[in-house]
Amino acid sequence: MEDGMTGRIFNIQRFSIHDGPGIRTTVFFKGCPLRCLWCHNPESLEPHSEIVFFPAKCIACRQCFEACPTGALALADGERRYEKARCRLCGRCVDACYADALVMEGRTATSEEVVAEILKDRAFYETSGGGATLSGGEPLLQADFAADLLARCHAAGIHTCLDTAACVPWAAFEKALPHVDIVLLDLKIMDPERHRAVTGAGNERILANARRLAGADRPVIVRVPIVPGYTDDEANIAAIGDFAREFPRLDYVELLPYHRFAEAKYRRLGRAYELEGVEPPPQERLDALAAILRQRGLCVKAPEA
Repeated sequence: MEDGMTGRIFNIQRFSIHDGPGIRTTVFFKGCPLRCLWCHNPESLEPHSEIVFFPAKCIACRQCFEACPTGALALADGERRYEKARCRLCGRCVDACYADALVMEGRTATSEEVVAEILKDRAFYETSGGGATLSGGEPLLQADFAADLLARCHAAGIHTCLDTAACVPWAAFEKALPHVDIVLLDLKIMDPERHRAVTGAGNERILANARRLAGADRPVIVRVPIVPGYTDDEANIAAIGDFAREFPRLDYVELLPYHRFAEAKYRRLGRAYELEGVEPPPQERLDALAAILRQRGLCVKAPEA
């Protein structure tokens, strides 16, 4: 193949068992068009790199203050202050922090480099029916890079999976789908105004793309985040179920219960966590929502007690 492309990623997670069939390596892309209140990967939202601060690791050596050329880092009233507006993301503070309390989240990677990492676990894919998954963020915001990665995986005999929220132009799908074996399609809320209120965008493009995807002859797994007070009402789940029945190659609908593991990520990024106080859904609620989908003849994957 010709020389590969470069893209922006923030993590390559090996031995993943929740991002498609079998044991997989998941490549997390930077950048997302949505701003879901419950996002569990807030480090994925911005397309550019970001500096993350781990307070528990900080040894107060102040080397980062001296390294910063713009004064974005300073000590005020005995507390460390970080002014994002003054930061040029040069990374000098990260290089100066030998305690690893400062980390640059996001990097440029080549497709050859990423595929080389994926191929390290080929034996696990072959024995488990796994492969590589592109996730994020939204991989299709970097459609050319995503398509190149997927094509290289296929050339190496690696099963491929695309995890998408589908809030992109259909042209992005056209680039990637020839190299995709299965799609993880995230559907959250069917009502467009409610969708806009909690994700920052309407769902018209998402649903239009989903309908075109239904005719694209690719297996699909529909994944639904179950967030109490936002996505977990019976009418919404019933509407998602009715919509999912349109997919001729639907494998199953997967319910993903909300969790609070990402709260610390928001603090490290200096962002407010909007769902403070929201608790994960109880098992009986998940069971009831799964029943609504099964009543529609759908295969459902959901956590069990």
